[in-house]
Amino acid sequence: MTEDTGIRTTALARRLTAPNPGPMTLDGTNSWLLGAPGQEDVVVVDPGPADRRHLAALAAAGRTVLTLVTHRHADHTGAVDDFHALTGAPVRGFLPEFCRDAPPLTDRETVEAAGCRIRVLHTPGHTSDSVSFHLPDDAPTGADGPGTGGTPGSVLTGDTILGRGTTMLDHPDGSLGDYLRSLQRLAVLGSALVLPAHGDVRDDVEAVCEELLEHRMERLAEVREALRALGRGASLEAITARIYADVPARVLPAARSSVGAQLAYLGF
Repeated sequence: MTEDTGIRTTALARRLTAPNPGPMTLDGTNSWLLGAPGQEDVVVVDPGPADRRHLAALAAAGRTVLTLVTHRHADHTGAVDDFHALTGAPVRGFLPEFCRDAPPLTDRETVEAAGCRIRVLHTPGHTSDSVSFHLPDDAPTGADGPGTGGTPGSVLTGDTILGRGTTMLDHPDGSLGDYLRSLQRLAVLGSALVLPAHGDVRDDVEAVCEELLEHRMERLAEVREALRALGRGASLEAITARIYADVPARVLPAARSSVGAQLAYLGF
């Protein structure tokens, strides 16, 4: 295995960021390479967009035995077919249309590959098919090793939890009710490290989830206030403009989608 391919982030995970930075992808889409120390085999999570150099770097990281995808968006799945052709490794996602030579993932399933135990958690909200991958045996770099000393583990959160900021809810496929329940589910993992699909690693998933839940409650209060000020018949565009007055125009579509999810949650 080529250990200098990707940034070693935890005992079991390395990160290789695709060259697709932007307002929705932050620094780019993180592809994660999972494998126990000394293993040649790797599991690739989110091969990313169809960028030839990025895929070549992923393939050079070891022998890919499985590819997993966190959700359907193209910056995560655009390379599925190219990477499958390059490596021959089966591909699994929650939706069958993103699977190749393997069945869809199921909630609470445990996948064992490349010396890792990977627990599948269905965490909808950003999209209906979003999943997170819990590595209970993972440890921070510099720890005694994976699975020792009561280490907190880690969780790959896709776009459900980002390395900074908050995710958009891809309404109507994504739903606020689902998202709040997913945050509550992830919070149970306690001090596990957060390995997001965009941005940097975050400590303590429970604390991050509490912060995000509080933020969503504040946004709901802002939506209620906007409805009082503008009237119950106010347009989605007007409500979004009032709440996100300082947001750049290029991210307003994402803001409108999240506001639409909030309105649906409130019964409008």
